[in-house]
Amino acid sequence: MIKTDIIIIGAGPTGLFAVFEAGLLKLKCHLIDSLVQPGGQCAEIYPKKPIYDIPSRPEILAGDLVDQLMTQIQPFQPGFTLGETAQDIQKQADGSFIVTTDKGTQHKAPVVAVAGGLGTFEPRKPNLEGLQKWEDKGIDYIIRDPEKYRNQKVLIAGGGDSALDWTIVLAKLAQEVTLIHRRNEFRGALDSVEKVQALKDQNKIQLITPAEVTTLKGNTQLEAVTVDTLGVEATHPVDYFIPLFGLTPKLGPIAHWGLEIEKNVIKVDNSLDYQTNIPGIYAIGDVNTYPGKLKLILCGFHEATLMCQSAYQLINPGKRNTLKYTTLSGITGFDGSRKEAQKSTIKTIE
Repeated sequence: MIKTDIIIIGAGPTGLFAVFEAGLLKLKCHLIDSLVQPGGQCAEIYPKKPIYDIPSRPEILAGDLVDQLMTQIQPFQPGFTLGETAQDIQKQADGSFIVTTDKGTQHKAPVVAVAGGLGTFEPRKPNLEGLQKWEDKGIDYIIRDPEKYRNQKVLIAGGGDSALDWTIVLAKLAQEVTLIHRRNEFRGALDSVEKVQALKDQNKIQLITPAEVTTLKGNTQLEAVTVDTLGVEATHPVDYFIPLFGLTPKLGPIAHWGLEIEKNVIKVDNSLDYQTNIPGIYAIGDVNTYPGKLKLILCGFHEATLMCQSAYQLINPGKRNTLKYTTLSGITGFDGSRKEAQKSTIKTIE
């Protein structure tokens, strides 16, 4: 039985930052994640994707953000159970919770924070004949390393932030980048739309709207696609076709824990502390919903901070906590030392 103050389900950026905020309050955390490494989607799906909305960082790669969050929480020596999925939760007579994973590992704490991001997910795929044949042979749904596409002919389909952002990144690497979208309007950030338009005006990319891919061609490897633009078809030679239509999220076992669910995310009370309908269980980051919710890492950091303040009061009823600014108090680990922290203890699959 692993005992801690806060069990955090999900080791993405929001879950990792919660460790820092809890550590400032002398609360110990243990994180559970189905992935075999911390970082969530930032580490698993797009470690090389630039992120632009982290305060003080004009640009930071997702993987670098994870690395720096891991460095930031080292003084607080969090525990990790990686490669295992939180399967079951049981409330005890003393008000604490026992969370059991699919591998049978048990964790006990008075507070549980669900920071599972989008949960488990799979990419949304276009409805194209023979699609599966070309998967990993010229069709990618996730960009993990942009260097893979250096000096290649790439066609990206999609109208959201991922399609826009990767078009901007790959324009610097690929031999040729084409972005198509079935509508003239994009759903992504206005700044990204303007950058893509500027790349088109500079003849650094091709932008085709409204359009969609209708057929895939090749022998052992994808060699070309047919693009339909208002009924007019044209063949585009490609090395890679990357449809970025988003992810289909699933909460997984968490959906059966008795939490109030709305459209595959967990409803929380944002008037104070992001607690769910079950006292002692919180939900922070992309996994939650409330009026005015924005799915941004920045917002997840804010939610993690308020959650930890509330958790402190729940764990220490009646004990007053005085907010101390780190510029004055510094960062002190659980051993009371300000020296280099010990390595985090990590339990993972062999």
